[in-house]
Amino acid sequence: MSIQQLYEEAQQLSSAKLRDDIVQQLYERSHHLCSEGINYTKSKRDTRTEKLDAIFTSPIFGFPIMLTMLGVLFYLTIAGANIPSSMLAEFFGSLENYLTAFFGFLNTPEWVHGVLVLGLYRGTTWVISVMLPPMAIFFPTFALLENYGYLPRVAFNMDRLFKRVGAHGKQSLTMAMGFGCNAAAVISTRIIESPRERMLAILTNNFVPCNGRWGTLIVLASLFMAANFTGGLKSLVTTGVIVGIVMFGIIVTFFVSWVLSKTALKGIPTHYTLELPPYRKPKIFDTVVRSSLTKSWSVLMRAVKVAAPAAILTWVFANIYIGDTSILMYAVEFLDPFGKLLGLDGYIMMAFILGLPANEIVLPILLMGYLSTGSLTEVDSLVDLKQIFLDHGWTWLTALNMMLFSLLHYPCGTTLLNIYKETKSKKWTFLAFLIPTVIAILVPLIITQTVRFFGWM
Repeated sequence: MSIQQLYEEAQQLSSAKLRDDIVQQLYERSHHLCSEGINYTKSKRDTRTEKLDAIFTSPIFGFPIMLTMLGVLFYLTIAGANIPSSMLAEFFGSLENYLTAFFGFLNTPEWVHGVLVLGLYRGTTWVISVMLPPMAIFFPTFALLENYGYLPRVAFNMDRLFKRVGAHGKQSLTMAMGFGCNAAAVISTRIIESPRERMLAILTNNFVPCNGRWGTLIVLASLFMAANFTGGLKSLVTTGVIVGIVMFGIIVTFFVSWVLSKTALKGIPTHYTLELPPYRKPKIFDTVVRSSLTKSWSVLMRAVKVAAPAAILTWVFANIYIGDTSILMYAVEFLDPFGKLLGLDGYIMMAFILGLPANEIVLPILLMGYLSTGSLTEVDSLVDLKQIFLDHGWTWLTALNMMLFSLLHYPCGTTLLNIYKETKSKKWTFLAFLIPTVIAILVPLIITQTVRFFGWM
């Protein structure tokens, strides 16, 4: 680094410290003037807010409490969504029998039944079964934390870390929104005033798993990472694994933000002055209804609109043959060497490619390829599902690599579309695709080659 660069960096750091000092002095001066000119009696609510803030924003207790809240939220989502998801899947499965009988009554060609029922219907109903129950739990619970006043404390705590990597504290709020839907989180970055910091938030939001990836992460964690546990302990272990995966995604977010802030999006983070609101009792019923009807429903409808054509396309590729082999299998055989290099296989790579429109359909597409059914497939139990994976050579390493690839890979089609709408730039949209794709390839590649080198398999 040259002397001129060192001088410029010192100037930038000095300016940033000067802004912090000015804001701090303004706050202290205004607080002093108020205390000198105004007499008031503190209410119980003010006293309670100060006591809670001393804990929730503490450098010692703040982050452990955040991790605990995150774990509880995920546990409620994982444990609470299992039964409703199964009930929805059974309902749609029984309804499919009536649709099949109806098409048979009309004597429709087999390919029409295949496209509309085995492709379109199964694909969209899988998305609904997988997405709706977790969203119905996650979004209302998240909204309750927001109404109670805890989320501004999260932003306050995370601002310290984001500032160190050149980003903005508000990015923590957009990142939290990404746990529900990355596409919605991209729009929520509008709360960040600085164009540079807003671009950082947009480019890194994909590294937190959206609702469409929860199904894959939860199933694989339950089948392979928590295989030796049962009952509530199994849900607890699964939650621990998911929290670990999420924490890794957050670390990648910090790392990529730091690299971008030193290169393509170089600059000093703007000052983040946040007035913490008082804690208040949330309106539980109104919050739950509003979150369920607005956020959950709108996100679900967007996902269905994107997943429907993908489901049709998948069925077409699996049922058009060149010789004795379908187009889908040609693609699998082509991708298999690259997939094996990453500790995966051609079926998994093909599933992620066809799952670009919606992450929810990656797992059913994978099953369709493994079972060679030519249609999106469900299995009767998790035991059957694990046996299918084992029959195709899966190990704990395969499951881990697929979880990491699912966490880190390119955004879904809806998110990419929103990125283009928000940035009005093909270049930044392409970077939003390229950056996570490269990282998603490198991480499983390094893990797989390391495991093979030391002979841990």
